[in-house]
Order: sequence, then structure tokens, then C-alpha cells
Amino acid sequence: MRSRISDDITFRKLEVLLAYMEGGNLNAAARMLDISTVSVHRALHSLEEAMSCQLFSLQGRNLIPNEAAQVLAEVSRDVLKLMADGIAATRSAAGYSADHLRIGSLYSLTTGIIPEVIIGIKLRKQELETELVLGSNADLLHKLKQNAIDAALMAQPDPDPDVESIPLFEDEVFFAAPGGSPYAGMKEVDLRECAGEKFVCLRDGFVTFNGFQEAFRIAGFAPTIVTRVGDIFSLMNLVGAGIGYTLLPGRVRDAFGDRVQLIPLKADFHMRQTIGLSFLRVRERDPNLLALAAVCRMLKHGAK
Repeated sequence: MRSRISDDITFRKLEVLLAYMEGGNLNAAARMLDISTVSVHRALHSLEEAMSCQLFSLQGRNLIPNEAAQVLAEVSRDVLKLMADGIAATRSAAGYSADHLRIGSLYSLTTGIIPEVIIGIKLRKQELETELVLGSNADLLHKLKQNAIDAALMAQPDPDPDVESIPLFEDEVFFAAPGGSPYAGMKEVDLRECAGEKFVCLRDGFVTFNGFQEAFRIAGFAPTIVTRVGDIFSLMNLVGAGIGYTLLPGRVRDAFGDRVQLIPLKADFHMRQTIGLSFLRVRERDPNLLALAAVCRMLKHGAK
């Protein structure tokens, strides 16, 4: 039968022992671990009691490690390294990686905020490899909960106890028309007057499509949809080619130059999207996610 290890022997106390052995005194160990000398002394005394054997002798005010302490320190190095490797392997199996960060994003953010985020991450953590995963809001939220991505820049999801979201900016939704269309020079568009027009839209799951549906619900009619697409840039191409009109967020305004013009909607149809960084709450202390959150907060501050 395997002998039980006392609950009073912890990884933290073994770390304190190693710091003391390497530093040679209480002050040096305290500096290495960023704790007080009292905490170091208390941990060593508690470890000695838990081991049920003497580890140190007292010479004046100094603790002198004996042979038993040397043996325990050597074992502790192996134990702590093995545990650190085990934690890394476990996190890797769960889809987490210390040197790899998978960032989910809406397609519409790739022309603005995403390049700045990736540059900011590289400046903070040069060794970190970033992978960009594009999708709809629904796709990204599903991938986030399945640990297929580490974080997502997307429209803020509905409140969820498992998901933490940091709002970054708000974006207004506009009526999108090809350059030179009858709507292009208008100050605002009343969707109720567009019942005879043809429209193109995104597929279900995109936050912009949700706004599209809500706007026409308010307008009181079902739009004639000629085609649906799976990304916002294909949608803008269709608008630019004159296939149909649509609704688009302001963040893509400059993506197609004058080919696609965004015209404000009448006040009855005003809609805003809140874009933010979302990640699982269980990972809120993950160093990579803390770095990502810091970069996003800086971009938010700089945009004000």
C-alpha cells in the first residue's frame, strides 16, 4: 500500500526550501519568492514538522541545512519539474499552450483592430505564436466553449456564467448601397421605403445578420433576399456589384473605398454593436490571456 504524504507537505513549501537552499539565508529566499522573511521561516518550520525529522540546525540566528535537507531539496527539484511538465502536458491536452495563442475574430475586425492586437501581443511576448480563427459570432462562441480557441474578439455575447467579456468599442449599423445608387447621396434611409428593393445578407449566426432581421421587423416587412453569404467581405462585394442592398457596421466603411457607401439609418432603426474580448472565466489568470486583455485595453484607451 502506498504511504500517504502529509497534507502539510505542499509544493509551495518545497519551493521555499529550494529558494532557501539556493539563496543561503532568509532574506535571499524572501526576495526570490517576493514574500516576507517571516513567511519563509514559517514555511521551513512547518515543512520540518511535516517531515517528522530535523532538517536544520540553528547557529545563532541562521538555519543550517543538514544532510536530510539536502536530500529533500534534491527530490524537490525533480518533483517540481515533473509536476510543471505534467501541468504543461495537461494544458496542452486540454487545448491550452504556453507558447501558442488562438484568437478568434469576426471577419469585419481583420481590417482594423486585429492587426493592432497581433502587433501588440508580439511586442509584449515575442516568443508567443498567434493563430487567427475567423468565424461568425455563434461559431466563435461555440469554439470558445469547446476550447478550440483561447479568446475571441466579437460582439459581446449574452450574459454567461462561464464567459468573461471586456467591452472594447461600440459600432453603429448603416444602410449599405453601391456607389452611385439612388440612396448614395441621402442623409438617412427609412427602411420602410425599401420594400421593393432586393437585399443580400449574411447567414444566421452573424451578429450583423441578427441586426438585419431586427431592423426589418421594425420596418414591418420581410425583405426580398437574393443571396446569403458566409463572410462580410463577400457581402460587400455583392453590394458593390449592385446585386442587392444590405446593412453593415461602420467598422468596414473604408474596406471597399467608394464602391460601397454606408448611409445612416433613420432614428427608428438605429442599432449599435458592442465589440469586446471574450474568454472563459476559468482562464482569467492565464498569462497569455492577461497579456491579450492588456493589449486590447490599451487599444480601447487609445481609441477614445
